[in-house]
Amino acid sequence: MKNLATILVLLLLFCSCKTQNLLVSKTETNSTASFLYDPGYQYKIRKDDKISISVWGEDNLSVGSVYGIYNSNEVYGKWLMVDTYGAIEIPKIGTITVLDKTVPEVKEIIKNGLKKWLLNPIVDVKILNKEIIVLGEVRNPNTVAIDKDHVSLLEMISKTGGFEFYANLKAIKILRQEGENVKVTNLDLTAGNDILNTNIQLHPGDIVIVPSKKNKEFDKRVATIIPLTTTVSAAAIIMGIL
Repeated sequence: MKNLATILVLLLLFCSCKTQNLLVSKTETNSTASFLYDPGYQYKIRKDDKISISVWGEDNLSVGSVYGIYNSNEVYGKWLMVDTYGAIEIPKIGTITVLDKTVPEVKEIIKNGLKKWLLNPIVDVKILNKEIIVLGEVRNPNTVAIDKDHVSLLEMISKTGGFEFYANLKAIKILRQEGENVKVTNLDLTAGNDILNTNIQLHPGDIVIVPSKKNKEFDKRVATIIPLTTTVSAAAIIMGIL
C-alpha cells in the first residue's frame, strides 16, 4: 500500500494539470471597473420584471398589495410584468414607462398620478424577481431571491451553504449584464490583504460561478478503482483514466 500511495502522489503531481475545468477560461477579459463599489447604486427596472404596487387603503388600486392581509391580489400573488416596450398598465392611471427607472422614481410617478383621486397617497413598489444566481462548488447552488440592492459576495455564498471542499477560491467568477454587454471579473479570495476588493457588492441579476480545483475529477476517478489487486495494476488503471 505504501508503493500505491507513492504512485498516486506522483501521478497527481505530474498529471493533475491535464484535468480540465469548464468554469475557468484564460481567454476572458477582466472588467474590474464595472464591479467597484458604488454607494449610490439603485436597481433599474428591466423588461420582464415583475412589479407589485401597494396603495394604502385602496385595494382596488393595488396589484399584489403588501398592505391588506385579506387582499385578493396578495393571496393570489399577482403582479404587473414590464412589457417589451418597458411599460406597465396601472389601475386608473393607465400606461406608464418604467424601463431603466428606479423604484423611487416609479413611486413618485404613481403618487403624482393618483393625486387626482387621493389627497396624500401612500404607495409602495416592489420588484419581485430580484435575484442572484450562484453556481458551482457551493453546498446548495441556487437562484437566491434578494430584497435589497446591495449584497456582498460572501453574504451570497453563506446563503448557499458555504463553499464545498473542491471550491477553487483563486478563480471565483462574477458575470454582470450591462445593457447588451456582459462584464466579467475574476476574484482570488485567498488574497487576504485585499478583502475590500474581493468581497465585492453584488447587484440583482449577477451570476456567481465557483469553479472546482483541477484535481476534483481525478480524485473521483481514483475513488472508483479502490480496492486494487496489485500496485502494478493500480498504476496501469490510473494511467488509463488519465
